[in-house]
This record gives sequence, structure tokens and C-alpha cells, in this order.
Amino acid sequence: MGPLLLARGGVDRSGVHRGDEAWLKSAWADPATRVLLIGDGHTLVRRRNGAAELVFLSPADTPPGERYLLGVDTDGVTYFAVAVTTPLPTTLPASTPLPQGTEVAGAVQDVPDWADIAAEGLRMAGAALGDRDAGLLVNAVALEAWHSTHEHCPRCGARTTVVAGGHMRVCPDDGSQHFPRVDPAVIMLVHDGAGRCLLARGPRWPEGRLSVLAGFVEPGESLEQAVAREVLEEVGVTVATPRYLGSQPWPFPRSLMLGFFAEAVSTELVLDHDEIAEARWLTREELGAAVDSGDVRLPPGVSIARRLIETWYGSYLPGDA
Repeated sequence: MGPLLLARGGVDRSGVHRGDEAWLKSAWADPATRVLLIGDGHTLVRRRNGAAELVFLSPADTPPGERYLLGVDTDGVTYFAVAVTTPLPTTLPASTPLPQGTEVAGAVQDVPDWADIAAEGLRMAGAALGDRDAGLLVNAVALEAWHSTHEHCPRCGARTTVVAGGHMRVCPDDGSQHFPRVDPAVIMLVHDGAGRCLLARGPRWPEGRLSVLAGFVEPGESLEQAVAREVLEEVGVTVATPRYLGSQPWPFPRSLMLGFFAEAVSTELVLDHDEIAEARWLTREELGAAVDSGDVRLPPGVSIARRLIETWYGSYLPGDA
């Protein structure tokens, strides 16, 4: 079924350059450098024929804001993200780089066949973006989310300074260094080994929207232990032999989702109603019919939950929640 949609990329993250201030300054001064504006998890996107592409600015046209190095591609082009606190612009300067594959001269907003530029986030645009753009946007969204909540030193409260190309904050008072956080979470499709899977709905979700179970890994816990604990806590089912599918970042705000299949040892449901409003065992036939009729809506295609469900089902399923 192809790669997990938010686990793609096409740019070397270039960690070796993050501490080199001279290199960073030179890269920012290079007119070939491309800059992605990021504001509240959104960036500028242009669409055409079902595909989407990020809109980049040149450094000279970029408004002020915290600057994050995203990496360098195979052609030697450097990419930065700049976090802005003002609304993202939808009218861009004529010097804005044209979309990929476009040879039309003039301002980017005059390129034919492309929809108007709009501010979009990963949930909206992630599945339609190419490998390079998906990887860049995931990186930028995750960095912006971390920086926005870690402006002050947890030790002394002083305002920290952004260094290392946006991949570290340093306290000017006590010298402590702080790095972007990633919170591991397990997400698992439980099946009974006899042709049924277990899907559930959270209390704040609309009727009919079902997904797999998930939860954060606790301190001192293995991934397999987290799978078994979360399933038992949420629906009262005991599982065995968790089998790993894959992982992808989910920067809402800074999770890493680790996907598993797990076979149920028991099948009686005892719900934690603070976490689960309903849960159902479904055969493949029942799931397909419920999705076709609209009685069940699944997670969006950009999520690892959707990949777990479709892998178990054996093919793609129509529609997004």
C-alpha cells in the first residue's frame, strides 16, 4: 500500500550544519534557498489536479520569525522554516519560486491551472503532498509546536534562546540546553484471529466515526507492554503477540505513532467510558458494508490508523472521516 504518508521525505536533515553559524548565515544569504512559512501548524499550499505543493519564499521575501533549518536536498538547495505570528499571506511577491515543473514566467499567483494559495495543515494537505514536501512540512510543524511551548527554561524560568538552526534552546542564565521532545505513542489494531477486528469511538467523536485504539507509552514501559496495557484499560480485552507494522510522526503536537497488530486472547468488552464511548467487533464483510453505506467513517488516509485498518482488511477502503 506504499509508505506511511507522514513518514516520507526527500531532504537530508543536515544535522552536521546545525551548529555551524557561518554555514547557516551563508545558506540564508543564498538566493537559491527556499523558505517555508509556518504559523499555528499551517503553511501555504497550492493545489492542482488533486495534488498539492508547498509554496516557498526566498529568504529576502521572508517576514521575521524564528528560523529552523529543515535540511538540504540532493541538488544542494537548502530549506528553512520560519515561524510567523501574523496571518499567513495569500498574495505573494513576484519573486516567489514557481511550482515544480512550471516554466511560466512571471508571478507565482499568475501560473495557470493552479488553485489559489491557501493556508493548510498536515491533516488537510499531507496525503496530497509529494515525498519531499510531506517530509518538510512534518518537520516544520513539529519544530514550531515544540518551540511555541518551550520558550522558558524549566529550571529557572528564564526566556531561552533559539540556537543550532532551531534544534535547540539554551538558557542564558544557567546554560542548560533543551532539545525538541518526541512523545512515543502506540496505536494498535486488535483482531480476534478469526476474521474480526475491534474498532472504537472516543467520547468526543461524532456517531459513526470509528478507529483503532491508541495511547502514550509510560516511563519504564516497553512498546509491547504499552500495547497490552492500553487495550486492557480501554476495552477490557487481553492481547498477546503484538506485531509491529511501522511508525510515522504525528506532530499534534509532537507524537511518534508506533503501529501494531495485536491478537485478542479474550473478546468480552468492558469499556472505560472516560476514554471509549463505544467499541465493536466487525468482520471484513461488516466493515466494508458499513463504510460503503456511510454508517462507519474511518480516520483520514494520512493517519497510521487508516493504514492499520486497510492492511487488516486487505485493500483500500473508500472515504475519509
